[in-house]
Amino acid sequence: MNTRVLTGITTTGTPHLGNYVGAIRPAVEASRRDDVDAFYFMADYHALIKSDDAARIERSRLEIAATWLAAGLDPQRVTFYRQSDIPEIPELTWFLTCIASKGMLNRAHAYKAAVDKNAAAGEDADAGITAGLYMYPVLMAADILAFDANQVPVGRDQIQHIEMARDLGQRFNHLHGHEFFVLPEALIEEQVATLPGLDGRKMSKSYDNTIPLFAGGKKQLRETIMRIVTDSRLPGEPKDPDDCALFTIFRAFASEAETAAFRQALLDGIGWGEAKQVLYERIEADVAPMRERYEALMADPAAIEAILQQGAQKARAIAAPKIVALRDVLGLRAMTTAPARTDQPKAAPKQGKVPRFASFRDADGSFRFRLFSAEGEELLLSKPFADPKAAGALQKQLKTLGAAAAVLQIQPLGMSLELDGEAVARTPDYRDGQARDGALAQLRDALDQLAAQE
Repeated sequence: MNTRVLTGITTTGTPHLGNYVGAIRPAVEASRRDDVDAFYFMADYHALIKSDDAARIERSRLEIAATWLAAGLDPQRVTFYRQSDIPEIPELTWFLTCIASKGMLNRAHAYKAAVDKNAAAGEDADAGITAGLYMYPVLMAADILAFDANQVPVGRDQIQHIEMARDLGQRFNHLHGHEFFVLPEALIEEQVATLPGLDGRKMSKSYDNTIPLFAGGKKQLRETIMRIVTDSRLPGEPKDPDDCALFTIFRAFASEAETAAFRQALLDGIGWGEAKQVLYERIEADVAPMRERYEALMADPAAIEAILQQGAQKARAIAAPKIVALRDVLGLRAMTTAPARTDQPKAAPKQGKVPRFASFRDADGSFRFRLFSAEGEELLLSKPFADPKAAGALQKQLKTLGAAAAVLQIQPLGMSLELDGEAVARTPDYRDGQARDGALAQLRDALDQLAAQE
């Protein structure tokens, strides 16, 4: 089973070296592994919490998309999308909001920091704090839980948000007696989870201390590196690599041998100007080829838009059936069937009224089967098999699958069921999306009934 890894960057600025080292590079590297199912998104809803500059957000979305693609992201291999193209995310945010405790949100680092800042300034505790900032952890939880992410690459300052996502997912699962959500784990790159900026603090747009990744070309990259703050030790005086921003940034790009050589040069008293030039040349060796690809992408925004729309379609094929299942359990299902009475226990199904399989042989000699609901409606038609034993083995798998483990890809008028990334059965085509969604609820009920019999 593949590990699903999900990460994103808030679209409020131009990508910098800290974004590349802390999020983009490790995620792109992970996406190339055969055992990883990688999801990447541009967190443009989160951007609205931090900025009301529409032009800046629009530009940032383009720059971030071009950056990830230039860094080696393969949109055919991964799921790459904008947060705002997935309407299931804000809907899930509301579902989670309704079970999120205020006490948990009061403890969120970003909210507490804003309150402390107001207190220090003698202001009202909540002065200038929006509900968006307060609810940020719930939106982030929805980003993660909508796609059942196993791992989320984050900096150490974001670990709390992953813990909150786990808490909300676990609470929902407990309240409704079913494992609707996978509980995510934080994935930290221990060596350089964060990079120092020009002033030694964490590299962040908030501190205005970033080193650009592509903006301004190699000239801007060199000029910015030359502005990194260092101490007053002169050439010939030993420098402490373990207390040196230049060394921390250098080792994020260098091999072990290069890192050891730079460490020794600092201990031997290399001048700060020369050390910065060495750092620039090492970074430029990695960045130059990516910059060329980035500039070509920035010149063709329509091509980027097409990639993102394809990614959104892939993402929604996963999120949409999950939301349908959540709506069902929350009592928000379509009114095509009578709701269960709350004043009396559910009647036991009549003897023999259970979902069933019907095997048959096609005219071409292949073997297939259909899954029917307890009421006799066709729910699934399997793919053809040359060997009847293979068809029987798939039936056996479906009997133990259960709705929570079912991977259903949504098409405009139907659905397909996947196992291990392969479509093994599909539904009939329905007259419209509402009928399809009603059939999805029936199919999930049937899978749960089959699993309960085993």
